[in-house]
Order: sequence, then structure tokens, then C-alpha cells
Amino acid sequence: MRILVLSDSHSTMRYMRLAMDSIKPDAVVHLGDHYDNAETLADEYSHIRFHMLPGNCDRYRCPPDTPQIFCYGIGGVKFYMTHGHMHGVKSGLSRLLADARQMNAQAVLYGHTHIADCRQDGDLWIVNPGACNSAEGSVAVIETADNAIRSCEILRLKDLEEMK
Repeated sequence: MRILVLSDSHSTMRYMRLAMDSIKPDAVVHLGDHYDNAETLADEYSHIRFHMLPGNCDRYRCPPDTPQIFCYGIGGVKFYMTHGHMHGVKSGLSRLLADARQMNAQAVLYGHTHIADCRQDGDLWIVNPGACNSAEGSVAVIETADNAIRSCEILRLKDLEEMK
């Protein structure tokens, strides 16, 4: 399964549409900061499963009872997903990683910092797609098979344009 991970779109719909059309994902995760952008995209690509979380900029952009953390399986892999602001990710990842490990997640997805990252820490994948809101922006693409992550890559605008 191919999973597109987006975060911090801040109303840049063109970038997200380019990612959708270039990558052709089976599922999409939007990690917040302009939750309503994810809702618009989900309506436009209604044949694709969307997983959407609010960020620190989404107080009035989604229902007030919307969960800020998800932990469940997508493509056979258990993901711990959050925007990151509640875990203080701009100061470090220790709280985030501890919570993900406590939930027995195989991967943690977060945003908020606008800094792309895709790596493993022991048996835990750590993925931040960066921000998909400018020419310097980025997205993450995760490939799963046999209940494991097979690859994770950060793609920038130039990469998406070359794929199209």
C-alpha cells in the first residue's frame, strides 16, 4: 500500500493536488494545520481513504471533539499519528517517541516543525513529511507490505513535478 503523508498545508491546495496526482496513493494522512484543506481534498478524491488530524492552527477549522491523536493500523502497519504540538516536538522527540512505543506503534507520524524527516530509531519509524505549503515544501510517501514499512521517502516539489 502506498500512503501519502501531508502536514502543515496552510491553504496550499495546489501543492497537495500535485502530490495526489503524482503519487496516486492508496491512502492519505493529513497531520493538521488547515484540517479543512484535508476535508476539501478528501471530497475531491473520494475514492481514497483519508485520515485527518487537527493541528495547533485548527481550533476553528474542525469540530471541537475531533481527536488529536490516532493510533491504529493502515496498510497492515500500526501508526501513532499526531500533529506534534501537544508533544513539544519543536523541543525534542522524547515524549512523542515514548508515547508511540507505549502504544506499540511501528511508526510515528507527526508534523508541526515543517522539517521533513524519515528514519528508523530501532524498530520504530519516525516520519515528519515537512510542510506541503511552498516551493521548499515536502511530503512523505510510505510503502507498506506484509505488515511492515518497506520504504519511506521524502519528496519535494521538484520530485512531484518530475513524476507527473
